[in-house]
Amino acid sequence: MTSSFTVHQASGYEQLMGRWSRRLAPKFIDFAGLAAGEKILDVGCGTGSLTFELAKSAGVAEIQAIDFSPVFIEAAKARNTDPRTTFSQADATALPFADDAFDRALALLVLHFVPEAGKAVAEMRRVTRPGGVVAAVVWDHLGGMPGMRMMIDTVAALSESGRQMRSRYCFQPMMQPGEMKRTFVEQGLADVTETELMIRIVHAD
Repeated sequence: MTSSFTVHQASGYEQLMGRWSRRLAPKFIDFAGLAAGEKILDVGCGTGSLTFELAKSAGVAEIQAIDFSPVFIEAAKARNTDPRTTFSQADATALPFADDAFDRALALLVLHFVPEAGKAVAEMRRVTRPGGVVAAVVWDHLGGMPGMRMMIDTVAALSESGRQMRSRYCFQPMMQPGEMKRTFVEQGLADVTETELMIRIVHAD
């Protein structure tokens, strides 16, 4: 199984999470870096939060964006007006690109939905040139997102199905402290840096 994330309507994701991933994308780009003339791969692009933020840089030469969900790809294609950007349906664990094809391979909020996350990291490394950058960010379901944890913990206290949901939510790939850095190192990446990127979520009520 290549993905544990199923989507039926892009608009539903946008309402639930897209508004927050758009706020996270600039912070992630600041962390991962960006330089003129580069070819960038966006792995698990979703509705395009990271892709469209990358396209704001006039110096980027090319952006390839892939996602496992054809629903997301169609929605992103419909929004795209940048000739440097190409969206296509593909599997993060079997990227359809040649070795060393990109300067940077980035994954925003996707690796925790890929059961074989290590294989996806290995593929990102394969398609990134020597000296390039592989970077990823995931939601901190285990120790962060306190609003969601309050709801999840409450449901877990009420039923066995709630406890099973909490187990799935808190122990997805890349959720344990140090797990992402360890995975990057195991896949042969060097100079691995792990840090926290924080966005504040404010609700009207």
